[in-house]
Amino acid sequence: MAENQEQKENDQTISNESEDTESLKKMLTEINDKYVRLYAEFENYKKFAARNKEEQLKYANESLVKDLLTVIDHLELALQHSYDNKTLNSLSEGVELTLKELKTVLEKYGLVSIDALGKPFDPIIHHAMTQVESKDANENTVVQELRKGYMFKDRVIRATLVGVAKKPLSTEDLESGSSQNQTVATDEK
Repeated sequence: MAENQEQKENDQTISNESEDTESLKKMLTEINDKYVRLYAEFENYKKFAARNKEEQLKYANESLVKDLLTVIDHLELALQHSYDNKTLNSLSEGVELTLKELKTVLEKYGLVSIDALGKPFDPIIHHAMTQVESKDANENTVVQELRKGYMFKDRVIRATLVGVAKKPLSTEDLESGSSQNQTVATDEK
């Protein structure tokens, strides 16, 4: 009987140890899963931080470039006015060379001018200032460039100010418009 009792205690001890071992294995598996998830999150964070840093470096000079755009505008205006007077030919050449050099330097760092004339109007890169009646140009095509636009790398930093083509009003439209104006004028009295 003592042997049976001892056997039962041994079986119970083995059973308890087996349960403890299973419990420890389960806990170890859970801890390992947490570690793997934490490690994956940390790796994702490192990638995010690297991308963020790369983007900050890529656009670090954006405000400098933006401020220099007014310099380009003034040089272009000076050139336009200097062509009218032949005695200022050497001044024109100097300003033109300076402007060309400035643009070359800025292009080296990622500034690109936006070509607008003759292109379809795109509100992402163009800012419409006026509509110009045109029989020759397609509707919603840029026919006038009032101020040059620029992109820095792949980002628009200043939209081009443009005039956009629209179909001229027909005589019927003009007549209906004037009759509407008369109606409005009558209503106001």
